[in-house]
Formats: sequence, C-alpha cells, structure tokens
Amino acid sequence: MTPEEFRKYGHAMVDWIADYRTRLESLPVMAKTEPGEIRALLPASPPEQPESFDSILKDVDDVILPGLSLWQHPRFFGYFPANSSLASVLGDLLSAGFGVLGLAWQSSPALTEIEEVAIDWLRQMVGLSPAWSGVIQDTASTSTLVALLSARERTTNYGLVRGGLQAEDRPLVIYVSAHSHSSVDKAALLAGFGRDNIRVVEHDSDYAMNPAALEREIQKDLAAGRVPCAVVSTTGTTTTTAIDPVRAIGEVAARHGLWLHVDAAMAGSAMILPECRDLWDGIETADSIVLNPHKWLGTTFDCSVYLVRDPQHLIRVMSTNPSYLQTAADGQVKNFRDWGLPLGRRFRALKLWFLIREQGVVGLQRRLRRDIANAQWLAAQVALVLGWKVLAAVPLQTVCLRYEPQSLTGESLDQFTRAWVERLNRSGFAYLTPAILDGRWMVRVSIGAEATERHHVEQLWTAMQAEVSSAEF
Repeated sequence: MTPEEFRKYGHAMVDWIADYRTRLESLPVMAKTEPGEIRALLPASPPEQPESFDSILKDVDDVILPGLSLWQHPRFFGYFPANSSLASVLGDLLSAGFGVLGLAWQSSPALTEIEEVAIDWLRQMVGLSPAWSGVIQDTASTSTLVALLSARERTTNYGLVRGGLQAEDRPLVIYVSAHSHSSVDKAALLAGFGRDNIRVVEHDSDYAMNPAALEREIQKDLAAGRVPCAVVSTTGTTTTTAIDPVRAIGEVAARHGLWLHVDAAMAGSAMILPECRDLWDGIETADSIVLNPHKWLGTTFDCSVYLVRDPQHLIRVMSTNPSYLQTAADGQVKNFRDWGLPLGRRFRALKLWFLIREQGVVGLQRRLRRDIANAQWLAAQVALVLGWKVLAAVPLQTVCLRYEPQSLTGESLDQFTRAWVERLNRSGFAYLTPAILDGRWMVRVSIGAEATERHHVEQLWTAMQAEVSSAEF
C-alpha cells in the first residue's frame, strides 16, 4: 500500500469508525453468531493474489461487525467498562503509524519520555505521592505476574542469580482473597509458587479480605516452617467491586515483611475523584499497584499501569543488558525493557497522553461521577420492588442483583436467573454478565460505557423487569 492509497483508505476507515460510533445504539449489543459461523464465511486458504482494499472493507461490514459483541454500546453492562475514547483511538493509530519500538531510550526517546510524563500525570490524578513511579504493561495479568516475581525475588534475596526457587529450603506462600481476580492465581502459578502455597484468606460480609484472618494464616504458615512472601489486596473486586481494607492489610504485611500488591485494575480509575480515595486508604503502604486506564478511564485497550515504590526491586529482576542494546545514555535515562517482561515495547503511552489532554481531568471526573450516580439510581430502584434484591454494597459503578420469585430456590433459582439473562442478551437489546456469589447465580450490572446515560440505565431496568415478568416458573 502506497502512502496515497493509505491516505484514501485511511480516510475511509476513519469515516467508517465515526459512522459506527454514531449508529452504535441501533445495533444489537451481543453477537448472534453461532460457533464456527464466521470462520465458515472466510476462505480456508490465504489469497494467492492481492485483493482490493474495498473488498476487505466490505468484509468488515458483512463478516466482522455481525460477529462482535459491542463493548462501546450504551447498553453494554457486562464484564467491566472497556472504554475506547476516540481521542485515545487516534493516539493508538498514530502509534501504529509511527511504527517505532522502545528497545531502549535511544531507540525512540519520545516513546520513553512521553510514557514517563503520562504515568506521572496519572499518579498525580489518583492522589499518589511522588514516591511512586511506573511503567505501562499490556494487562493487569502481566502486572500482577511482575509483582509476584518481584516479591519472590525480594523474599529470597534474589535467588534467581543462584539456584532459583528450586534451591529454596522452605516453600514461599502467597495470600489472596476468594474474590481476587483469576489472574492472581494464574500469576502465582506462573511465578512458580505452586497451588499448595496459595492461601485463600477469609472475607467479611462485604466480601472484603479480613485482616485478622490474614494474620492467622500467616501465623499458621510460620509455625509450619513456610515463608510468607506476598499478599494481594483488591480495591474493587471483579464480582462485586468489594474494597479490601488496604491500611489494615498493609500493617499485617509490614509486620511480617510481606510484599503488598494492590489490584485496582478497574476501580483505580475512580481515584481521580477525591471523594473516592478513602476506598484505598493506606495505599502508600503498598509495594506495587496496578490500575488499568483501558477500563473505566477510557484509554483504548491495552494499557495497564504498574506502579512501584522502589523500582530497583523491579529492575533487578527484569533487567537485560546485551551489548547490542547498550548506549551512552544508559546511566541517565530509564530503559523500560528493564521494567517488565518484553524487550520490544510499542508506543502505548500516546493513547493515554491523548486521552488526558483531550478530556482534561475535569472531563474524566464528570463522566465517572455520572456512572457512579447511575449505579446508585439503579440500586435504589431495585431495592423498592418486591422480589428484586441488591446483593452487595455499591461503592462504585457495579450493581449485583437478583430477582427471587417466592416459588424458586436453590438450583431452580439459578436456572431461572441464567435463563432470563441469556434471553435478554440474545435479544441484542442489552448485555449483562451473570456470576456466582455465595454459591448462587446472580447478575452483575456494570455501568460505565462512555455513551451510557441515565436513560439507557432506565431502559435496562424496564427490560429486566419485563423479562422476569414474562418468564414461566
């Protein structure tokens, strides 16, 4: 493709995206395709000869779009907000257009220094002290893995330069909550701790980790000759957005020399609101934090910010310095290849930098406050109607609810809940994700798509009531 052809089709693609965002509300939220249906529409072998770009764009309309569940739709209430602000989209496009890599500072100085600036802006926005510095990873899964690798090495006095974890006399233990994200268990396993050395700490009635229970688990492991290594606390759990008491957990971690990692992947965005910062009171006691601007804040996926108080614990684990990457500037700059798993890094910071500049802190705060208010409104409506129940506190933008007919209990209620949600999703009108809480299926309403206004939440509430009213039970 020549630059002139790129100009022609680039304009066409930008127009397509703009039109798509304009007409989103008229499209079904969830894809109605069956497994294998999309693949069956495509050739089994690659084309021998070049195809026109017009034919590729036609397949975008005819094949790809019908097979997408639309996360930017104003009635998308599933999983978590994954906003892709159009300013951020342009930043991602420019990053791809530049086609540069950050192997070292010298390989693209602006790539590193824009990332430093964007991360420090975000640090200030969420109220963290200047003691914190950070790096952009791809997802919270990677950030949590990096945190547990760093914890492992600090605890073993950097055993990786000797015999590694296999040479340790005693097993290292990780402490998590039953409401921790699944990526925490995955990271612990990939970091070599082993499932037998992951402790699930009791939670309280609000689904938050119990610090006293954490202390008891640590004492049991110490008595058994094991080595407590790290605790993962969560600000805004996936299922209910429960808030672990960071300060109390931090005190336990400090008393025993444990690494404290705080998973604030989705809820971390709320910390740009001063009124929400009490939710992670004690955050300065942590060793590392992950927050994902590619969720509620509005940055195009993928953009996970991993923050540390002492980057040397990160650099000593991740550093790589072959001769072909060494430059005269190395002692004066950050080489972000030493701050994470990959060597090559793309210019992710542009999309965050574009977003913050185009929206401003005030604009971002306004949108998040709107979403929190909409969640409070929905929770209040649910609580007023016989048979409907709000099942957990609503500190942020997620409402956990269930409709409970008097005639249904146990597995019958579970089947009823999953059935009406599936019907609503299949209708294409809205999208919700069910989940298990206290052993029973319930429904999560995650409010936060960029286009979602109060009337969309009102439409959802009407649709949910209609769905359960029409069911047979």
